[in-house]
Amino acid sequence: MEMQPGQMAYDRAITVFSPDGRLFQVEYAREAVRRGATTAGVCYEDGVVLVADRRIPNPKLAEPASLEKIHLIDEHIACATAGLVADARVLVDYARLAAQINRVTYTEPVSVELLVRRICDYKQQYTQFGGVRPFGTALLVGGFDDTGVHLYETEPSGSLTSFKATSTGGNKGPVMELFEQKHRPKMDVDAAVVLALEGLRQSLDESGTLGQVEVLTLDRTNGSHRLSVEETQKYVARLPPVGPGGKAARA
Repeated sequence: MEMQPGQMAYDRAITVFSPDGRLFQVEYAREAVRRGATTAGVCYEDGVVLVADRRIPNPKLAEPASLEKIHLIDEHIACATAGLVADARVLVDYARLAAQINRVTYTEPVSVELLVRRICDYKQQYTQFGGVRPFGTALLVGGFDDTGVHLYETEPSGSLTSFKATSTGGNKGPVMELFEQKHRPKMDVDAAVVLALEGLRQSLDESGTLGQVEVLTLDRTNGSHRLSVEETQKYVARLPPVGPGGKAARA
């Protein structure tokens, strides 16, 4: 991101707009998301699948299970995070509390859209007042309710967008291109998991693997299911071969 010398003063505080209407601190927060690991979500007929690339700092010594990128918020809602891990943890805790307050108050589970709007309202407050900074994380929130299956992307600015399939984090461009080509509304869960993993494979560099990818499905019939390493690798083995010049599948 390039700024002219006269613009430098406008990135000192979150409450100051630049002359061309930009909030630089929010844009910096978006950059933190772009530097994060790739996450993706795919809706299918009866639910949604979330996948996330775990970036393990020391593969030989770190416990992969401690690096959780996909979080269950309620029985019917989960999210995948990209960006600053600590910021994401605070937002996940807030979302879980909001979901439980809704259950206690109205004796029914919160709708996916309402919970996402609560999260985004909370994010937006941190772009409006001095003495704070925006959350440097983006959440992909997926789930199901009485109105159907939903997948939302939330940005550091507090904006939200609904998708049938989407990706956020680093190198999301190739993932979105693949989803635009291959996503179908009436997919089953197996096809959705394969598509999500194929999309994640598109984002990897030459040394990247799908050996530590995290996968969770939320299904109307079977509820939430976090795939084991063995289950995930069975899906990885089903990925179609890449074309000439593309990335080779790695397990």
